[in-house]
This record gives sequence, structure tokens and C-alpha cells, in this order.
Amino acid sequence: MDNPRTPSPENELAPLAPQDPRDVMVRRAVTLARWLDERWLDPIIGLVLPEAGDLLTATVGLYIVAAGIRKGLPAVVIARMLLNLGVDLAIGAVPALGDLIDFAFKANRRNAKMLEECKPGESTPKDWLVVTGAGLLFLLVLAIPIVGLIWIFQAIFGN
Repeated sequence: MDNPRTPSPENELAPLAPQDPRDVMVRRAVTLARWLDERWLDPIIGLVLPEAGDLLTATVGLYIVAAGIRKGLPAVVIARMLLNLGVDLAIGAVPALGDLIDFAFKANRRNAKMLEECKPGESTPKDWLVVTGAGLLFLLVLAIPIVGLIWIFQAIFGN
């Protein structure tokens, strides 16, 4: 009978395979998202440090986006992740109410989910729809003051 303490090929531990740095970064990003959103560090920091706290947590959230870039996610998915951070930052800019909404809108968790589920080079129609919709909304918001100025000039100077 073999003694389990006696070295033999059967009871030796196999050396650990080196880990891909991208996998390590993804795991760290998911852990970071959990701390920011599920353990409420994001909204708490926003409450304690108005404006600066939201900017700080959005900057920290860029690590998750960087993990997506390093993993090789498509540009449209990265744009969607940045859009989530932008919405989170804009919501947090609203005093008090924004911080309350920040407890529910978990941008970092959403980004971590995309980071885990998306494969390099793979995007979905939903990714394109969200980014296209955001782009169109941005153009609309940009166009409203321009059209307003044109109407004002026409009203003042006639045409």
C-alpha cells in the first residue's frame, strides 16, 4: 500500500498554469464592480463627496472599461460601457436625488456583466441600438439650441 506522504507521480501536485493577465484583469474588474455597486461604495462616496465623489467613482469605473479594451471587446461594446459611466456620472450630478438613483442604477455592474459575457470581436444588435440611440439623442440635444438660435435670429432680423 502506498504512503500518501511518499512522493510519487500520482500524488504530486501539478504546477499551476500561468494565468492570462487579461483574465486576471477581468476578475479584478468584476470584483471592483461588486464593491462599487453591490456594496454601495459608488453612491456612498457620491453622498459624502458631492460632485467630486461621482467623478472619482466614474474614474475608478474606467478600470472596468480598460479591462474590456484589453480583452478585445468591440468598439461598440466599449462605447456602451462608457455610455453607462456617463449616465451614472450625470445622474450623480443631481444633488441628493441623483445619489438616491445611484443606488439603483448600477453602471459598474452592468459594465462588468458585459465584460464577462461578451467575447472579443462580438457585439449584439442591442449594443448597436443603444449606442446609435445615444448618438441620435446627443445630436438632438445639440440641434435644439442651434435651431432655437436660428429662430431667434429670424425673429429679430426677419427673413
